[in-house]
Amino acid sequence: MAFDTPLPLRSGAVMPGYALMVETYGTLNANATNAVLVCHALNASHHVAGMYGEDPKTAGWWDNMVGPGKPLDTRRFFVIGVNNLGSCFGSTGPTSIDPATGRPWGSRFPVITVEDWVDAQARVLDRLGVTRLAAVMGGSLGGMQALSWTMRHPERVAHCVACATTPSLSAQNIAFNEVARRAIITDPEFHGGDYYAHGVVPRQGLSVARMIGHITYLSDDTMASKFGRSLRGGALGYGYDVDFQIESYLRHQGEKFSGYFDANTYLLLTRVLDYFDPAAEHGGDLAAALASARARFLLVSFTTDWRFSPERSREIVRALLANRREVSYAEIASPHGHDAFLMDEPHYHDVIRAYFERITRDLALEDVA
Repeated sequence: MAFDTPLPLRSGAVMPGYALMVETYGTLNANATNAVLVCHALNASHHVAGMYGEDPKTAGWWDNMVGPGKPLDTRRFFVIGVNNLGSCFGSTGPTSIDPATGRPWGSRFPVITVEDWVDAQARVLDRLGVTRLAAVMGGSLGGMQALSWTMRHPERVAHCVACATTPSLSAQNIAFNEVARRAIITDPEFHGGDYYAHGVVPRQGLSVARMIGHITYLSDDTMASKFGRSLRGGALGYGYDVDFQIESYLRHQGEKFSGYFDANTYLLLTRVLDYFDPAAEHGGDLAAALASARARFLLVSFTTDWRFSPERSREIVRALLANRREVSYAEIASPHGHDAFLMDEPHYHDVIRAYFERITRDLALEDVA
């Protein structure tokens, strides 16, 4: 979808005409009341579910959650996936041409916030004829967007489903993001963000950044059970090449990521994470920030998620209860750390399925009324 109307940004900058990649699933009902916006996390995209052709390698990033007969059932709901502004999967971002210069935006692409994304997504809904969402849903950075929707456009959201998310990043999380950014920026091939003109990619820096991030997505239990102290070659090498299986795994993840993701986009999106803090404008009072919300909420956290711990979800729950909002909370026992929100956790999927069945009943009652 191309948009000609400039988008004012929180930074004070203005994004000129831009395009967003959008993918939808299911059918919008006659009253346009069954739409669910699914917001993606850092390295995902508009391709939420299903496959392109018959290739299982093209399965959407939340294919186990969204589809016919799945917890978010596309036989009942019209699901919308949007690749956010600044990403690198077809929407306008750092790899796109800046109309003012005729060159890729690179590191000059304006700094984006979660709130900017929500405003851009609202324009997509306008284009689709959706005035009010049955639900907005997301995990991790996607959960931040879901929360922001309830504050920024409260009249347009009936339900909010936020999984493995947080009301703001801790200092530790910001620190991890900064180390990842420095790995990219100090790569000799970065060239101040204009590596496109040099025909190169800061592959080493981006690979290290991904390795750092990947460590935070896994729990110690997962690393221990999958890798432990297993040696790749069966014996110590007494050098600095790969000895342990976990080293091999992280290098593989980093190298694979650097082959398809844009470095400037990684810088941009980690800043989006850092800057999200709706309570900051209310003296640190999260309840005051959420006072405008009118949606009903489901919050889900995972016991071994040390990046966005259950306590951070409980902060959101307490703030919502202080505003007398209707909120359900599920804390799922899982060994998978932050990545658990993407996994086939039966209890987790049962919770999501039950919640969307409730939304289905609500919609049926509204249609009768």
